[in-house]
Amino acid sequence: MGPAGSRGSASTARGSLQHLLLFLLFAGPFNCFASYSRATELFYSLNEGLPAGVLIGSLARDLRLPTAGGQHPGAPQTPLSFSLASHGLGEQYVQLDNRSGELHTSAVEIDREALCVESSGATIFGGAAAISFSSPSSESCLLLLDVLVLPQEYFRLVKVKIAIRDVNDNAPHFPVPHIRLSVPENAPVNTRLAIEHPALDPDVGTNGVQTYRLRDNYGVFTLDVEENESGERTPYLIVMGALDRETQEEYVTVIVAEDGGTPPLMGSATLTIGISDINDNCPQFSNSQLNVTLYGNSSLGTHVSTVHAVDMDLGSNAQITYSYSQKVPQLSRELFHLDESSGVITLSSKLDGDTPRLHRLIILGNGPGCIPAVITVLVTIIKVMMRPPEVIPRFIANEVEGVVYLKELEPINTPIAFFTIKDPDEKYKVNCYLDGNGPFRLSPYKPYNNEYLLETTEPLDYETQQLYEISVVAWNSEGFHVNKIIKVQILDDNDNSPVFSQQLIELSIEENNVPNAFLTKLHAADADSGERGQVSYFLGPDAPSYFSLDKTTGVLTVSTQLDREEKEKYRYTVKAVDSGFPPRESIATVTITVLDKNDNSPRFINKDFSFFVPENFPGFGEIGVISVTDADAGQNGWVALSVLNGSDIFVIDTGKGVLRAKVSLDREQQSSYVLWIEAVDGGDPTLSSTAKITVLLLDINDNPPLVLFPQSNMSYLLVLPSTLPGSPITEVYAVDKDTGMNAVIAYSIIGRRGPRPESFRIDPKTGNITLEESLMQNDYGLYRLLVKVSDHGYPEPLHSTVMVNLFVNDTVSNESYIESLLRKEPDISVEEKQPQISIEPTHKKVESASCMPTLVSLSIISLGSIALVTGMGIYICLRKGKKHHRADENLEVQIPLNGRISLHMLEKKPVEISNI
Repeated sequence: MGPAGSRGSASTARGSLQHLLLFLLFAGPFNCFASYSRATELFYSLNEGLPAGVLIGSLARDLRLPTAGGQHPGAPQTPLSFSLASHGLGEQYVQLDNRSGELHTSAVEIDREALCVESSGATIFGGAAAISFSSPSSESCLLLLDVLVLPQEYFRLVKVKIAIRDVNDNAPHFPVPHIRLSVPENAPVNTRLAIEHPALDPDVGTNGVQTYRLRDNYGVFTLDVEENESGERTPYLIVMGALDRETQEEYVTVIVAEDGGTPPLMGSATLTIGISDINDNCPQFSNSQLNVTLYGNSSLGTHVSTVHAVDMDLGSNAQITYSYSQKVPQLSRELFHLDESSGVITLSSKLDGDTPRLHRLIILGNGPGCIPAVITVLVTIIKVMMRPPEVIPRFIANEVEGVVYLKELEPINTPIAFFTIKDPDEKYKVNCYLDGNGPFRLSPYKPYNNEYLLETTEPLDYETQQLYEISVVAWNSEGFHVNKIIKVQILDDNDNSPVFSQQLIELSIEENNVPNAFLTKLHAADADSGERGQVSYFLGPDAPSYFSLDKTTGVLTVSTQLDREEKEKYRYTVKAVDSGFPPRESIATVTITVLDKNDNSPRFINKDFSFFVPENFPGFGEIGVISVTDADAGQNGWVALSVLNGSDIFVIDTGKGVLRAKVSLDREQQSSYVLWIEAVDGGDPTLSSTAKITVLLLDINDNPPLVLFPQSNMSYLLVLPSTLPGSPITEVYAVDKDTGMNAVIAYSIIGRRGPRPESFRIDPKTGNITLEESLMQNDYGLYRLLVKVSDHGYPEPLHSTVMVNLFVNDTVSNESYIESLLRKEPDISVEEKQPQISIEPTHKKVESASCMPTLVSLSIISLGSIALVTGMGIYICLRKGKKHHRADENLEVQIPLNGRISLHMLEKKPVEISNI
């Protein structure tokens, strides 16, 4: 933004500019707008949460300060310097370039909600300063900086104000997770109830909470939002339908608060709407009349009847009291007592001959604010002419209100009570007996008359039956019966141990389970009652520490991951203990089988396998066995092997891991093979691994030496008679495709013919033929040397022969004559002398038909020959060099038969022997 001009003449322009800046404060993106005046005051705005390095503004540009090196006349000679005048809170959020005056965000992210606390008016950080513009809104959050501009001729103090704009980075949240609201069941439609815990959102403006809604309104509720003068929004619950607590007393739903951001963010809480009871129901009897018959000899306190009314309301609204109607005569009121709380009617006065035989008792069921419910009890009294026998009990055992209490461990013949049986008129004979089922006996107690003892006949068991109801029946000779009912309550003792539903609990779980995985819930039943029947569960001492058993619930868990490959079976004991005294317990055995998962790849015993195989090994012969294992079980541990490369030559037996070659292998074609074998298991998904297989072919002496020079048995060489003894004449050069000792060649002359054939000898190692003695006049002529070229192969050396023809003469005068001599079959006697050579390999005798000793021997021989072959190669190279060096002294000339003499040197290259 440009300068506003001088202070005295720009007041109108400044006013317009201030209004424009207030508009841009909240309308622009994070890119900043600045206001500048001669009063050195700048204003910027940016969004909260921006990363480091975002440009807020350029002070030099916005202040329109000349820069050093500029073209205009006012350009400063020294560069401008910008620095913060104070080190306040705002300094950590911005970075000021001291040279350019550019202001950027720092690595400390600006959080508007953390910086600015809501207050009336703007919140300012970084120092106190007056704002020259009109007051910002209540949502303003300002960061203030004081910047010094130097050098002296441009000195000024710049007030930089940065407004932090809110972004929607906070979701609404309720202060409590569960909100409870009570609505009376008689609340009319459109009743409004404020929800006391509205949602909070640290964001401001439209980014704050805007709306509320219910996920399930049950068709009877809705929400409305009211906004007060300060902008706070409060949700209200509105009743849209009739409520009835007796139909549904509670509604549980979810209240959702949503802000106005893009996209909107939401928060929720559980809203429980309780329907409070009002007294909208009155007591009701299920019947309108009860008919009761009562004997005239009934004793005081005899139960006549019980009335019971029901009120559907709750609490005090459902409280019912019973009373006689005013229509009930006073005589009936005195004769029959009505309990106002329980509705029990008992005989309260003695019946006699003057008592009326019919009583109509009108009883009211009274509820608060209700018209009483009415029921009529019609009591008919039957007149009795004689008094019934009397049964008078005297209890020995503990008795409370007609109930006798016996422990289940009481012995047989435990006395319960004495009964005295008599006729009150003493006119009739009275007998008695015991009526009812149970281990009890009523017998006369001698020597007294009319005295009877009630006692037990068998042990009592609380778990079999807890309550017995028996009757002592007395009757006289006139047939009049009287019953005395006795209830016997058996008291429980801790005589039962907890019993597991299974003594052997067999469980299974897959390996690699999640920690604290559920295994089972143990249950042991205890037939005892109360605390004696409460069972606690414990692990036995043999249980591993990573198993846990909840003492109360019996839930068995494992706290760690189980590995089947480490341990497949677990077996330990668990104990169930009751709470009796002394406590009783029982033990069960838990077995856990860890089920396999395909979590282990096949594993080769070695990552690299090497097999030494003699060449010409028969097809589909066993080269070697590749051992592979898989720690998994079953299908997951089944391993299939396959050849990834070279499958056209090699094949592998999946079951046994035997590697075979489909064809016979020739070392001279290829000395080694590198294969990659893949092992794949049978899991789902499958796992695999690979191994490198190197097949090294051991050489067998299957190639005889190949003579490269001389190339023909018909060629010949002219030897001058002047040749000095010891001079090299020619050489025999041969190679062998085998390796090691099989390729070590020895030369020997096995046949000679000529004037003085012993004049020539051959070097057994190099094949060089030299002149041994001086040639005389009578030594002229054709010499034919049969040379044997033999290797040192094992078990049997191989050889080749070549004819070396030497013509001793000064010149060749008659080629046709020499040709005729060469065409004749030479009459040469073969010498069986073996060539002597310094290399003396040792061959061990094969002592068995097995291949293994042979393979071992060949391997040792081959490895030992590496150095020898290398030395021979060097020697051959040196020899060839020497021969070229001596070319001037001794020229080998091959004279063709056509009479033309061409002198040349035959170039021979040494053969590289490798792949030993």
